[in-house]
Amino acid sequence: MNVTTTTQPPRDSGADTIAVGVFEDEGVAHDVEGGALEALLDTGEARRSFGHLAVAHAGGGRFILVGLGARSMFDAERARRAAATVLGRARELGTRSLCWEVPHHMSGAVVGALVEGTLLADYRFRQFKGREDEGDDAPARGPGALVLSAHDDVAPVAARAAALAGAQNAARDLQNRPANDLTPSALAEVARRLAGAIAGLEVEVLGREEIEARGMGAFAAVFRGSDEEPALIVLRYAHPDARGPVLGMVGKAVTFDSGGLSIKTGPGMVEMKFDMSGGAAVLEAAALVARLALPVRLVAVVGATDNVISGRSIKPGDIVSAADGTTIEVNNTDAEGRLVLADCLLHARELGAERLVDVATLTGGVVTALGSVYAGVMSNDDAWCAAVTAAGDAAGEPVWRLPLHPRYAEAIEGIYADITNTGRDRKAHPIMGAEFLHRFAGDVPWAHLDIAGVANDNGLPYTGKGGAGWGVRLLVTLTESLAADPS
Repeated sequence: MNVTTTTQPPRDSGADTIAVGVFEDEGVAHDVEGGALEALLDTGEARRSFGHLAVAHAGGGRFILVGLGARSMFDAERARRAAATVLGRARELGTRSLCWEVPHHMSGAVVGALVEGTLLADYRFRQFKGREDEGDDAPARGPGALVLSAHDDVAPVAARAAALAGAQNAARDLQNRPANDLTPSALAEVARRLAGAIAGLEVEVLGREEIEARGMGAFAAVFRGSDEEPALIVLRYAHPDARGPVLGMVGKAVTFDSGGLSIKTGPGMVEMKFDMSGGAAVLEAAALVARLALPVRLVAVVGATDNVISGRSIKPGDIVSAADGTTIEVNNTDAEGRLVLADCLLHARELGAERLVDVATLTGGVVTALGSVYAGVMSNDDAWCAAVTAAGDAAGEPVWRLPLHPRYAEAIEGIYADITNTGRDRKAHPIMGAEFLHRFAGDVPWAHLDIAGVANDNGLPYTGKGGAGWGVRLLVTLTESLAADPS
């Protein structure tokens, strides 16, 4: 969808459908001749309550009136939801060009959210669908153009929002591809294409023998049972005017997780293609950072493999060594993501990362704790955790901090090795996973994002069913904050 802006009235935008939001206790800011839109409110066909829609044909144009509720409660998240609601009706109407009349006195965050909500709601994954028919029963196609009409120039805000939504939708494409199509090698090829297309973005991919040669026995333990070639994917970007610390983004990309010999149940396994969601977010966020030419230094490390069963698979009770020599009792082969991330965190540190954030669908326990509203965040540094939390709030991808504590760390002490990859019971499972990763982050300020509850099917009207691309907006916003304040 092409996104443009104008300071001209919506009627002069050339759009065939105009979206007009109405707040409680307020009238229509710019009505058509004869007051047709206000008349819809007077009759009750249109309402000011949040999300209510009405369609009007007046003054030679077509209008969608959407209730925005109380102005005091209207924020960026409500703007995304309102935009998604309007987009749904616009599709039903066969809209080809949609113009949003930006409500008066709105912040840049709200303006950007109108773009994000529209583009994210417009997303469809049809790679494996047949060609759409042209008849009356064909799925409604979305508008080809979105115009924002505002009194002020909102072009930079709209362009940033469109770029964010585009990167998020690209991550959703990766998530939604099935595991027989998006193999670790295929994900590595995506990284190569991104680096080939974006100035300043460099890529390196290590395969099975190179990973093993570097002593990454934790990562290697996971791919041991697979015939698929694993990939340690590294994207690097350094702006010539970069200041401040090197940011390390680390992503888990288990392209399919059977649980290994600690096998998952059938219902729990069917959507395990989404276990690479953290890696997808990191790849697309890193690519957008380079596209935006942010004045930062970035290292993105993604560990890609599947976790399947063969005669070579790691067994519960086996002991492996990470790249720093830490020995690990693998008491549950379904706690494989932390094994992958352990060596990836060490590699990011080796490459010079001075701030770390990892993104992973790590535990079902975080879903029990936080549902699909917040991702869990755990950190060894209060200031860095605050920066990550603030980025999530600003991006509309909120996180909730869970604690680390020496007693949790004691619970993963191994009997036969240094540590174990699971605690002795299911208590505090998300925190146990974080404490495991904490060992490999060392003293570098680090935040772990457990996104298992928000990565897919997260209940938001603008992401719908399937991959949500969660984390792209947060990671880019976090990088922007480092660029603005490198201290």
